[in-house]
Amino acid sequence: MKQITSSQNPFIKSLVQLQEKAKSRKQSGTFLIEGKREIELAIKGNYELETVLFLPELISEEQLTKLSKLGINLIEINKEVYQKLAYRDTTEGIIAVAKTKSLALQDLELPKNPLILVMESIEKPGNIGAMLRTCDAANIDAVIIANPKTDLYNPNIVRSSVGCLFTNQIATGSTEDVIKFLKEKNIAIFGATLQNSNFYHTQDYTIPTALVVGTEATGLTQAWRDAATQNVIIPMQGEIDSMNVSVASAILLFEAKRQRGF
Repeated sequence: MKQITSSQNPFIKSLVQLQEKAKSRKQSGTFLIEGKREIELAIKGNYELETVLFLPELISEEQLTKLSKLGINLIEINKEVYQKLAYRDTTEGIIAVAKTKSLALQDLELPKNPLILVMESIEKPGNIGAMLRTCDAANIDAVIIANPKTDLYNPNIVRSSVGCLFTNQIATGSTEDVIKFLKEKNIAIFGATLQNSNFYHTQDYTIPTALVVGTEATGLTQAWRDAATQNVIIPMQGEIDSMNVSVASAILLFEAKRQRGF
């Protein structure tokens, strides 16, 4: 089994670039996954792992055998190399190099009556990660990111989603392309916005549904407001007029799931 003990190794340097730069991830079509649970979910989500680097004192022979049977290249590393690559403070002793997936709208496999969350121009990786966790918890059919502002394989998203990046069906596209896609599929659009809105709980989400949320700073663009079957609002009873987008998404999604009988 191959071993790498120097953080100056050219391969290790290339992995540091993957961790730090979206350009490197895009050019290579690969990214890093850190943590046992995240790697397990990536495998379950049919992500292709090229290489797994591990600390031998933290990974069992049983785990290595499972990975080896999948045809994954295994490399033993030391603490110096691991700390060079690790993004998180906690040490689980395992990092994988994985291939990115197609994020094309046409590759989405939707049931007859889908429930979809659309995020428009969400910038903060932590918010995206939290929303992916909610989407997994609600077991919705797809997540679409319109006008993406952040690389989906950003290590912050991998970390904050706790592996739910790999358990959701995800696509990206321009706002115009996403609206066209939803309309062609006869999926009703419910935009979360203050303008011309009805209370969210008064709407019927048992039909093919896309719930659309935008940034906390500017909300949804006019294109979504105009395209919406109905704009919806979560009534605020305090002094502020909005809440964190990940919280709002959770409220909308679980209302839809409640109406659908979970």
